[in-house]
Amino acid sequence: MENTSMLREWFERVDSEKTGNITAIQLKSALAVGNLEFPLSVVQQMIRMYDFDRNGTMSFDEFVGLNKFLLKVQQAFSDLERGLGYLVPDDVYKGLVKIGFSLDSPSFYTVCESFDQKKNGKIRLDDFICLCIFVQSARNLFNSFDTTKQGRVTLDFNQLVYCTANCRI
Repeated sequence: MENTSMLREWFERVDSEKTGNITAIQLKSALAVGNLEFPLSVVQQMIRMYDFDRNGTMSFDEFVGLNKFLLKVQQAFSDLERGLGYLVPDDVYKGLVKIGFSLDSPSFYTVCESFDQKKNGKIRLDDFICLCIFVQSARNLFNSFDTTKQGRVTLDFNQLVYCTANCRI
């Protein structure tokens, strides 16, 4: 959905309690209506990615940010899947680059293997979205530690545990 008024209408329908925020369970149900089935843990990660006020729910403005991200990911997938319904690793890499991610080979193949649920070299849309959510979450965390914007960070063990726990899906 690209139109803000349509997004607002959709958001207000999902916000059944009229709180101005939606929960992970509400977002999960709403995504399922659009044929995007995700485990609750993935939906919770979506909220963490855009929950700028850190209240555990998603406001309309936060939802708009998530929607833009999901549209970008879906467009990258559609541009590369050639009617097959999945991407092979080379196309996953191209899709990540198109979205703005750059991973070295070891990182890319490790991430790709982790999100290839059937272990057959075919990444479906929902798996590609999960992969992109993971990479974006990792980028967000990295950037929070890279205060000098030099592309390098030093973490102690506790910080590493904090980062991995926040990137979990």
